[in-house]
Amino acid sequence: MSRSVTAEEAVSVVRSGHRVFVHSVAAAPRRLIAALTARAGELRVVEMVHLHTEGEAPYAAPELAKSFRVNALFVGANVRAAVQEGRGDYLPVFLSEVPQLFRRGLLPLDVALVSVSPPDRHGFCSLGVSVDVARAAVQTARTVVAQVNRHMPRTHGDGLIHADAIDYLVEGDDPLPELAPRALSEVERAIGRHCAELVEDGATLQVGIGGLPQATLAALAGHQRLGIHSEMISDAVVDLVERGVVTGEAKRVHPGKVVAGFAFGTRRLYDFLDDNPAVAMLDIAYVNDTAVIRRNPRVTAINSAIEVDLTGQVCADSIGDLLYSGVGGQMDFIRGAALSEGGKPIVALPSTTSTGESRIVSYLKPGAGVVTTRAHVHYVVTEHGIADLFGKNLRQRAAALVAVADPRHREALAAEARRRFGSW
Repeated sequence: MSRSVTAEEAVSVVRSGHRVFVHSVAAAPRRLIAALTARAGELRVVEMVHLHTEGEAPYAAPELAKSFRVNALFVGANVRAAVQEGRGDYLPVFLSEVPQLFRRGLLPLDVALVSVSPPDRHGFCSLGVSVDVARAAVQTARTVVAQVNRHMPRTHGDGLIHADAIDYLVEGDDPLPELAPRALSEVERAIGRHCAELVEDGATLQVGIGGLPQATLAALAGHQRLGIHSEMISDAVVDLVERGVVTGEAKRVHPGKVVAGFAFGTRRLYDFLDDNPAVAMLDIAYVNDTAVIRRNPRVTAINSAIEVDLTGQVCADSIGDLLYSGVGGQMDFIRGAALSEGGKPIVALPSTTSTGESRIVSYLKPGAGVVTTRAHVHYVVTEHGIADLFGKNLRQRAAALVAVADPRHREALAAEARRRFGSW
């Protein structure tokens, strides 16, 4: 039976040496985090486990290194310095497998700190915008502490939790973090148009967040009967639903429904999700399961990268040995799309960095992690076009990648490719 208490009373259950889960992305419970951090003086080596979270992560501050240690399943901006400076850790794992870490006891959780919507008339709260791995955390943690937030939308799917399954309830109506669509660059628009060329009518889409997914979705206004089965959704999905472009009618799994694990955008998106039976927010172990993904027709998965080498190896979580983000769900959907009937796995990236360095490279930087192997990659898209790598040998794929590299770097890349693989 749950008890309604203050944030300070609720987090008093955390002890030194405990492992604490923090709810993902826009659902990070600000009041609980602040109350726990305020106890730093009396705590030692509390392990904070989470995916990317929005807002501050005060427990990752250098002066609190003896009290808290981040164990990041995805390295977001708010904990990046802690991980890069050795005050925190990064655990590389496919997003689809994170729930297993909790359910199989590989990362047993002492406390889960989550945000939920207020209970409905039947006593059920909702995990709202982030069901993802939070469902598994709530199901397995020894103690569940929830911030009850009236700004949290009540979503349909796997995120319904009865109040009796929550040990401590803390009232706290904090507006959710928002990310507004931004003005797109010409490079992003060009990449979006190329990605849209690969999308067929009736396709099922997986897209992430940021300029490239936004540009791709914006370029799909003329398409028909598209479906969404994606680890995350943003405001751009709402645009396509309202225009009648996304109907989900061609999907075989959850036809007619938008399926996602978490959502991040503006209040418009959160209001769209609220009590909307056309959206299913589901456990990420299911959403990102390749066996589920492949059942939908023409799955088109669009993912980003930091750099791609001439053989097609994709680095997406580090800049050299400097950890920057995470494995996430890229491989889940790249493989799921490849196995789907008519599916297309796409890696999209600008051809250069902000300083003009080529992101199509001869070799990945020393220490860089291979998130997606060259055998898994089918399409690489830059603003200069589409490189179709599937079925091509190393010499042929190098030629295709050189063709979509920045023109200023093509000569050097071509010379290196010919030295390694021969002329074309």
